[in-house]
Amino acid sequence: MGSLDANCIASPRGFSPLDIDDFRQQAHQTVEFICEYYKGIESHPVVPQVEPGYLRRLLPETPSAQPMPFAKVLSEVQATVLPGMTHWTNPNFFAYFPATLSSAALCGDLLASALNPVAFNWLSSPAVTELESLTLDWLAQLIRLPKGFLFSAGGGGVLQATTSEAVLCTLVAARKMVLERAGHDGADKLVVYASDQTHSTFAKACKIAGIAPANIRIIPTAREDLFSLRPDSLRAAMEADAAAGLLPAYVCATVGTTSSTAVDPVAQLAEVAGRFGAWVHVDAAYAGSACVCPEFRHHLDGVDRVDSISMSPHKWLLTGLDCCCLWVRDRARLTTSLSTDPEYLKNRATESGLVVDYKDWQIGTGRRFRALKLFMVMRCYGTANLQSHIRSDVRMARGFEEMVAADTRFEVVVPRRFALVCFRMRPRRAGADGEAEADAANRRLLEEVNNSGGIYATHTVIGGIYVIRFAVGTTLTEERHVKAAWELFRAKADAAWKQPGDHAWLRPSFYPRFDLAKPWMGPSPKACNESTSRIDKNPCGRCLRRDFRCRTTVRCGQTYTHFFRFNGCKGV
Repeated sequence: MGSLDANCIASPRGFSPLDIDDFRQQAHQTVEFICEYYKGIESHPVVPQVEPGYLRRLLPETPSAQPMPFAKVLSEVQATVLPGMTHWTNPNFFAYFPATLSSAALCGDLLASALNPVAFNWLSSPAVTELESLTLDWLAQLIRLPKGFLFSAGGGGVLQATTSEAVLCTLVAARKMVLERAGHDGADKLVVYASDQTHSTFAKACKIAGIAPANIRIIPTAREDLFSLRPDSLRAAMEADAAAGLLPAYVCATVGTTSSTAVDPVAQLAEVAGRFGAWVHVDAAYAGSACVCPEFRHHLDGVDRVDSISMSPHKWLLTGLDCCCLWVRDRARLTTSLSTDPEYLKNRATESGLVVDYKDWQIGTGRRFRALKLFMVMRCYGTANLQSHIRSDVRMARGFEEMVAADTRFEVVVPRRFALVCFRMRPRRAGADGEAEADAANRRLLEEVNNSGGIYATHTVIGGIYVIRFAVGTTLTEERHVKAAWELFRAKADAAWKQPGDHAWLRPSFYPRFDLAKPWMGPSPKACNESTSRIDKNPCGRCLRRDFRCRTTVRCGQTYTHFFRFNGCKGV
């Protein structure tokens, strides 16, 4: 690195990385950049049309020795980063689960970053700790959690980054609880339970917590039960393990599974687990937000019998990543399993026992000021608007479900509970061969729809069936986007049954398409009447500055699409 060091010459006017006037100017430029991005969000292809490693070909291999003007850095972000972004805030994003955002959350994050506290204990920033405790109590009341989960009753809440951390922390607490009760160090005998619909983060957390892979019970579910975990299946598994001298320790129930938003019967599962003294955690990462509406609260019935529950407002409650709420009914069980007490953190407030030290509620020590954005969302919008937001998404999803049901070529695979619709094209004949053909056709349908650049949806496999998932919930999504998405599925449905031939290059979706004026803005088809001829598939791999010329028209059904051919790299 000698050559780099030789080029590092300090600025003549000195280095002032937090100059207030500079910040004011740069913040204005950044806000303008963001506003223009959102104004043009629909012109972006939802999923980027880039190849792995594209960014390394566009940016220098070594860091800059000298500073660049802020405006130039923003331009570089626009030219290199935006083309590789999957646009989760695009209103045509219907994949996975939504990652909702709002202006209140954005501003809250900015304020939190500006204040930049490292709030590992109460003394390190009292307001950060107390605002988090209060906001978690507010949200617990909003989704009508039992009083036992409030701080005043010996419970309480903490903000984790994601559900993965919430599950891991409660697993560690359950491990300590069960081993202390057993009176011996039998960690190899601990057994944990979940359904085959539980999020994959459960298995990962078990590995980190030291649960033997052979002791992780993944219990099958069935379509006739709407993929919920049956209490009798759980009972049978726990009885067999107890009879074998093992220690049932932890049950993870889910309210709103990732594949199909299945809802496990919390009350019945908690009753079964209670007979064996196992910890019960409820993962309501997605659907927990819906429980701000009274009509969805029944999905949490029985939560008064569980030990912990988590939900992620960054999914559906406008808060932005990352923000996962974890509540426990007995906070001492959690904190004693995670606490540390180094000399350099000792203080009178902690020793008084009157304060919360959140370092003992999580894996790490340092932590972000996540509570501020959640606080601002709740204060700026109020319960009524949060409920309206959820109901609007559910209404749009219901409309999509009705359109699917009205088309005899399609079927809804599982009834919609929230704002996710799981559907597919029906098999054209009975039997295993018909199902295999239907799976292949649905794969091609989803691929063609996603390749169009117009929307993005994802799939799952439940009960051995390939299913398309259509998740409504992105903050900017309106009814017109949902209707347009359905029309796209309908338009491509019949062609998806055809086996791909040797002339796939004739399909417009085979090629990336770019707007010449703003190459990062995404596809811009144009009418063209030129004759058909083959064109190159790939744009320049070294830069994003392209020299295109009109080359071909490709006929696909009744649609003509204008393509452009790369004509030589001219450098950045």
